[in-house]
Amino acid sequence: MRSQLIVSDDGMITGVRVEWKMDKGYTLEALDGLQNTADGNYSAADLQALTEENLDALKDYGYFVYFRSNDEKQPIGKAFDGLQTYDPKDRRLTLLFSVSLEKPLDPRQGPVTLKIYDPEYFIDFGYVDSKPILISKPLSKDCSASLMPIPKDSQLEDTRMMLASKDKAWKPGEDEDYGGLFAQPVEVKCAP
Repeated sequence: MRSQLIVSDDGMITGVRVEWKMDKGYTLEALDGLQNTADGNYSAADLQALTEENLDALKDYGYFVYFRSNDEKQPIGKAFDGLQTYDPKDRRLTLLFSVSLEKPLDPRQGPVTLKIYDPEYFIDFGYVDSKPILISKPLSKDCSASLMPIPKDSQLEDTRMMLASKDKAWKPGEDEDYGGLFAQPVEVKCAP
């Protein structure tokens, strides 16, 4: 995946544009029943219908987008600018969409973090090596965005093993959020 922070002219973070390149197994399942075109692609209408279906299903999960400012969870709005493409050469779908914050965040008032993950089920959202984080407009002078490593410790490994033992239908309780433990955070910080 790749994340592009949406930044206003005055340096406020207003949302994120996400890009997910799906694996071949999911792509095969998602395209099941759709007719491909002569060039091996799929029609724009079919891909747009699939995009709308995906975003509608993700709505109840906050599109897997989690912003925090000063360690407080921030409410987000509805997804927009959804687009899905298919590459016949590597036989994979790519989903792009944007999510706005209900209230813009000022990184000069404290750190802002973004994590993208499924809170109920482990999905490996791995960032691309080349330009994993993009910024729509420059951040304020003394601010920067960094892709941070996933924390590693024995408790995290124990949790990973426990989750691996659960069957596909298992869901965590409402007060549990295991997906966030394995999500690689994007952090925006400004010098004091």
